[in-house]
Amino acid sequence: MPSETTEYRRQTRYGMYHRRETYAEKLDRNWSEILQELRILQTGLQLLAGFLLTLPFQNRFSSLDAYSVGLYLILVVIATAALLVVLMPLSVHRRLFRRKVKNRLVQSGDWAAKAGLALAALLLTGTTSLMFDVALGRWQSWVVAGCLLVMCLVMLVAVPSVVARTPEPTVRPEDEIIRHGPDDPYGPAQSDASDRDDGDPSEDEADAGDKGSREK
Repeated sequence: MPSETTEYRRQTRYGMYHRRETYAEKLDRNWSEILQELRILQTGLQLLAGFLLTLPFQNRFSSLDAYSVGLYLILVVIATAALLVVLMPLSVHRRLFRRKVKNRLVQSGDWAAKAGLALAALLLTGTTSLMFDVALGRWQSWVVAGCLLVMCLVMLVAVPSVVARTPEPTVRPEDEIIRHGPDDPYGPAQSDASDRDDGDPSEDEADAGDKGSREK
């Protein structure tokens, strides 16, 4: 059972930002956001994979030693695996279409995005290391690969963790203005009635006095 302090922190953190949506609407929004992330990731992976697939047709590829050829083949496998991981949610969506289990779809998309980011980090590091190995030398490529690996860990792991632990602002945001449509049960007619009910009491008393004087 959470303590009062934990519950207060939870309310302070999430009370400032609240969406008026149902569980189904939340799943739809989460799925849409995951698709946007996967599109960005897929574009980068496709560019790197296309670049790697063109290397064997270059003239200098035949001069590579066994280490460089082995690193190249490993990178091709990583690029192919990353693309398959990113495409996996599409297959899951086809399999679960109209079965009303979008929560499973969101979970699979979340896993695919995380795994795709990890494979993309390895692919970026390995591809850059291969380029430096061909252009400069072996130890230079190892130094660059180590630096890039550290940078990937900072950008993809450390920074999101710091942002997630950053406290929410204590300043209350402005009140939201909710506009109802004509088919909404709480639409303009009811809102107009509520506006009339919330009017000035003095105006109601004045209207009542006028009505009484006319009756007399």
